[in-house]
Amino acid sequence: MHNKNKSSVFYSNINVRFQVTEVTELGPVTSGERTSGGTDGTTGTTGSKGSAGGEESKGRFSVVKFLDSGGIGTDASDVAQNGDTVRSTGSHRSSASGHTNISDTHSNTYYMRTFGHNTIDAVPNIDFYRQTEAPLGDKLIRPTLSELHDELDKEPLDEDGFPIGEESTLAEEAAAKEGTKEQTKGGTIKFGWVKGVLVRCMLNIWGVMLFIRMSWIVGQAGIGLTCVIILMATVVTTITGLSTSAIATNGFVRGGGAYYLISRSLGPEFGGSIGLIFAFANAVAVAMYVVGFAETVVEMLNDVDALMTDELNDVRIVGTLTVILLLGISVAGMEWEAKAQIVLLVILLAAIFNYFIGTVITMESKEPKGFFGYKAAIMMENMGPDFRDGETFFSMFAIFFPAATGILAGANISGDLTDPQSAIPKGTLLAILITGITYVAVTVSTGSCILRDATGDHNDTSSVSDLNCTDAACTLGYDFSICKEGGCKFGLMNDFQVMSLVSGFGPLITAGIFSATLSSALASLVSAPKVFQALCKDNIYPGLHVFAKGYGKNNEPLRGYVLTFCIGLAFILIAELNVIAPIISNFFLASYALINFSVFHASLANSPGWRPSFKYFNKWVSLAGAVLCCAVMFVVNWWAALMTNIIVLALYVYVSYKKPDVNWGSSTQALIYNHALTHCLLLTGVEDHVKNFRPQCLVMTGYPNARPALLHLVNAFTKNVGLMVCGHVRTVSRRPNFKEMSLDHARYQRWLLKNHIKAFYTPVFAEDLRHGAQYLLQATGLGRLKPNTLVMGFKNNWSDGEMKDVEMYINIIHDAFDLQHGVVIIRLQEGLDISHIQDPGTVLCRAVFFICPGTLIQHTHSSQSSLTFLNQRLLEASQQFKKKQCKGTVDVWWLFDDGGLALLIPYLLTEKKKWKDCKIRLFIGGKINRIDHDRRAVLSFEEMIEPYKLKEDDMEQEAAERLKAEEPWRISDNELELYRAKTNRQIRLNELLKEHSNSAKLIVMSMPLARKGTVSSALYMCWLETLSKDLPPILLVRGNHQSVLTFYS
Repeated sequence: MHNKNKSSVFYSNINVRFQVTEVTELGPVTSGERTSGGTDGTTGTTGSKGSAGGEESKGRFSVVKFLDSGGIGTDASDVAQNGDTVRSTGSHRSSASGHTNISDTHSNTYYMRTFGHNTIDAVPNIDFYRQTEAPLGDKLIRPTLSELHDELDKEPLDEDGFPIGEESTLAEEAAAKEGTKEQTKGGTIKFGWVKGVLVRCMLNIWGVMLFIRMSWIVGQAGIGLTCVIILMATVVTTITGLSTSAIATNGFVRGGGAYYLISRSLGPEFGGSIGLIFAFANAVAVAMYVVGFAETVVEMLNDVDALMTDELNDVRIVGTLTVILLLGISVAGMEWEAKAQIVLLVILLAAIFNYFIGTVITMESKEPKGFFGYKAAIMMENMGPDFRDGETFFSMFAIFFPAATGILAGANISGDLTDPQSAIPKGTLLAILITGITYVAVTVSTGSCILRDATGDHNDTSSVSDLNCTDAACTLGYDFSICKEGGCKFGLMNDFQVMSLVSGFGPLITAGIFSATLSSALASLVSAPKVFQALCKDNIYPGLHVFAKGYGKNNEPLRGYVLTFCIGLAFILIAELNVIAPIISNFFLASYALINFSVFHASLANSPGWRPSFKYFNKWVSLAGAVLCCAVMFVVNWWAALMTNIIVLALYVYVSYKKPDVNWGSSTQALIYNHALTHCLLLTGVEDHVKNFRPQCLVMTGYPNARPALLHLVNAFTKNVGLMVCGHVRTVSRRPNFKEMSLDHARYQRWLLKNHIKAFYTPVFAEDLRHGAQYLLQATGLGRLKPNTLVMGFKNNWSDGEMKDVEMYINIIHDAFDLQHGVVIIRLQEGLDISHIQDPGTVLCRAVFFICPGTLIQHTHSSQSSLTFLNQRLLEASQQFKKKQCKGTVDVWWLFDDGGLALLIPYLLTEKKKWKDCKIRLFIGGKINRIDHDRRAVLSFEEMIEPYKLKEDDMEQEAAERLKAEEPWRISDNELELYRAKTNRQIRLNELLKEHSNSAKLIVMSMPLARKGTVSSALYMCWLETLSKDLPPILLVRGNHQSVLTFYS
């Protein structure tokens, strides 16, 4: 019925816009019933065969209607003309493309009317790529491959509407909740690039340094070197700005500023350490700026003799009142804070223009104080440096550089920006350009207008015709030579407030100083809580999660404001910031260095996920920026730089040790992948050498926590030495459930990591154990990183089961030898497999050998009283290789030269901490003159093999041959007689083992070989049983007869 609609979509010139209304739950519908389309004027026929959904919607009882733009009625409240959304009570989300997706809670699938058909196959939608678009239950997700590919109604759903077995990580749930909060809040205040980034960055960069230190730096370093200093600082900040822009345009930027940018690029280790010190630095910076403001106020009070107590306490009083006022503005909301910043910017700009206007207005009264207006003589004299009082170029750079910081002021409130990807690059780079030009202009103007030294006395004049007239003051009619002896109070070198003298209206410069200090303090007071809140939300430091809570429509971090206020107030009360100030500058520089390094690292990793839309950056320039930042840290203050690095390293080690449960797809992960791939390919081109041989084990564990003893023992000699793969063959009679296997793979790989076992878990589906083992032996591994040794547990219960299982077990050994693998068989008398044990703490199902996710075998210890004696012994034995081994011996019975694997494994084992108290005892075979057996041992062996004999003498030859063909494991009389000597050897060796190694912690013994096709499986199994029974834990080892040891270095 939809063919006509389909053709009209593709071939008609009529612009038809299909839209989706809410899904209606219906009962059984007869073929003749029709559903009304409401006000759109369309109807849809439903029937048993011609249902709108076709085969895909059969059994779901859902009707999806569609509209075209020509049929929309007057009810515009239900359907918007522009197709942006359809208002309904159903669970739906609208996309930017005009389509609306409807969630059917019974199938957890989003229906869409596409090309005239009802289908669950979704068209591209940007909202599918947002992780936090909706809460977890209503999250906008595309249909899974299983929903489109599997049979209908195949998998049951849980009560939340998710397929059973699907899991969501804690990070996804937290992100989903965050996204929900963001959507439910109406009227959130967001800022554009001018108000949100440009204004903040300019206010933070134009600090108090502009008015009270810039002129002094010009006097010391001269115009030329001061411009070099500004250029060097601008290069550092520009490179950092470019790097910030690259990261900000690589994806959606949330709140958190420098912390968010670094943590999402380099991972939680660097991000967590920088985030904490960056937030702390901003909090202390509040105190620095407030104290700068308070000192200026106190100086003014002192000039009019209006001090309240003394200067120090007045600074504390004024500073406390100021920070309380700033806190009130911040807590009032981002909107009020932004308005305050605009007012402060206007005052600051007025002060700067006031200064430049003053430079062209010359007054005779100002000349004795060193201001003459723009003069070429003054400019030439001030062009070079005149360092005094032990100052140097680098000390001047250290004093100036903090004035260039503040470029992250806009990025720090990234969560409050309308479009962070566009705003951060434009606002940050333009702010660096404007402030850099301003600093250069102030440098040139002060150096061209003002002398270095002046007395302020009108009587210090001189004649221009004086032959000794060499300096600029003399050419201008003044003699300030007395200043060379010191004591002058005016000029660039002596008066920090010289810009007030030059300006057209002096008090406006004072207002500019107030504006610069208060705006910087306000920006820091806002930045610190925002960064700290983002850090706490990620729960990298668990104890700080209490500060993650936000309040109001803007999710304001009120608790963070209070904490920042307390930190700032504490340093204001100290009122001595000369020591802490360089540390703060170094904290900012460490952040800049890591932002630059993040871009270099991400570019080097060459991850497909690194694709910033901002293209004006280069990875080598970013690396140079990172190195420059580190160099500047030591130039500014070497001991503060050293302390900063120690703090960052300590926090890095702490976060690395705690391993927070987050995964942000960092460039560190991408680079690890690159290195792994590169090194794997390099290894492929290198021939194996005996000196570099490592046991790389394929361990047939089943589920890793089903055979702990096997896992822990192999891990003991492969950890940090060789490869270990936990192979698991899952036999199925029906169609395999690959989705369940994929979930199990991820679950048990996490279990291995959590238990510090360096191994890979590799499950396969196969029709039987042997085929699965063959798959694993042939396909496991990558290049040179592939197993060379098969490790299995001994089949303890072989005599109780079917002999076809024994045949399969022995054939796996033969297959391993055919593939040139070594073989190790581990036997514990109690057994290895504990998956059959059930107790309230651990649910185990023997039918599928399944251990519930998240449960550990160790839990069974809590209810040992309910276990049988045998099961209790089995559990105790399963944990014996996990603990440290007390003093004892590892007895090595090296009877046959298999290349040395039987010697290498015990050596590697005893090198480990848990086994270092055990000594190796080596037994080798010699000529045995007598083979006197205990008659009871021989009789015991005869009884063991009796059920498996072919007994061909008791039947006709044809019948015997037919039985042997049907049951190849049976032992013929001829075979038994042929290998009588080898059988006796196994009996005798068992007696020798009991005699000499009964008290050993572990026995490692050469495994006897059986010729394939000649020795039956039953006889070989009897040999292994006879050799290893009633002994301590024993490893039967047989290498592939290629040397793994060498005498040569």
